[in-house]
Amino acid sequence: MQKALVTLACALTLSACAPFTTRPPVKPDLTISSLRFVGEQRLPWRMPFKDTQVGGLSGIDYDAANDEWVIISDDRSQINPARYYRAKLSIDAQSFAPLQLTGVTTLLQADGRAYPSKDEYKRSGGVVPDLEAVRVDPLDGSIWYASEGDVELSLSPFIRRAARDGSYLWSMPLPPMFTVSKEHLSGPRNNQGFEGFSFTPDGRSLWVSLEGPMYQDGPEPSPEHGAVNRISHFSRDGKLLGQYAYPLERIAAAPGQGKYADNGIAELVCLSDNRMLVMERAGVQADDGKYKDYVRIFEIDTTGATDIQHLASLQDAGYELVQKRLVLDIGALNLPIVDNLEGMSLGPRLANGHASLVLISDDNFSKSQVTQLLLFEVLP
Repeated sequence: MQKALVTLACALTLSACAPFTTRPPVKPDLTISSLRFVGEQRLPWRMPFKDTQVGGLSGIDYDAANDEWVIISDDRSQINPARYYRAKLSIDAQSFAPLQLTGVTTLLQADGRAYPSKDEYKRSGGVVPDLEAVRVDPLDGSIWYASEGDVELSLSPFIRRAARDGSYLWSMPLPPMFTVSKEHLSGPRNNQGFEGFSFTPDGRSLWVSLEGPMYQDGPEPSPEHGAVNRISHFSRDGKLLGQYAYPLERIAAAPGQGKYADNGIAELVCLSDNRMLVMERAGVQADDGKYKDYVRIFEIDTTGATDIQHLASLQDAGYELVQKRLVLDIGALNLPIVDNLEGMSLGPRLANGHASLVLISDDNFSKSQVTQLLLFEVLP
């Protein structure tokens, strides 16, 4: 039986790769007691920028060395080739100015071509991207990004590293457990692969989360029960240092008759080598087909949890879960809308020395959704 240790509480960037700037000092471990909401802003639907359509913004990270933000789109090269944006965002403890996009860069495969759409993949191969997370390497400034993969196309999730000009540098080797199965026997579920990752403060390792449980690990969460997901700790060269069982919450509300609902990890941010902020997002479809999103941010600690990397299945296995504490239910802010929040990043320090935290939503290029940014002050 599982024993939980859970506590409540403009044109594409075509210039040659610029030399990496000197990185800032290693960030110290961060403590957090709560989050104070500062403000919200939104981007226009189908906002044009340098021959691209801005949308599907699924990951965000702060590039401290250049005082810029990096934002990735999960456009599967259907509207424009897979890409990431750079932006400026002026913030303080009272408000933040409108986001200003400053550049867009096409991400390239190892052969130098842009990632294909599904139709292009059928004709010429390659890998169809579903990019859900992005991080700026704290040691050299390169761009790391993660894809969920596609079970039906037999494309497994991946983590890759690119130069700032989008050129391919490296793909992280992954254990066989992350290989997808069209027969749904094992591996990540479709659209529930790598959804979030984060470097530790010293940049020497990274944590990666699946969105939901793998097939062999048990059922998905429901309105009646939660589920168990895996979060993995890797060295920079891809060695699996540890893997831990994360208890997903049950879905916050029941869907309409015959409608869809889910809950999973949308993103994580490292606070230390073993503590993280984890954002869970549930989407619940009502009888009229409209979705409502429920987003909660937890602090977790893997200290004392069982390393489960050698467990082929979590069903009927014995292990200790990670410790988990609710930091904020976004619904408690009573915003006009809580959309499909997927990206999360620590930002620059505020004037009082406290860290900032920014969330961003993925509008799925849909007129019924919004691209939303939320700013918080991190209270130690």
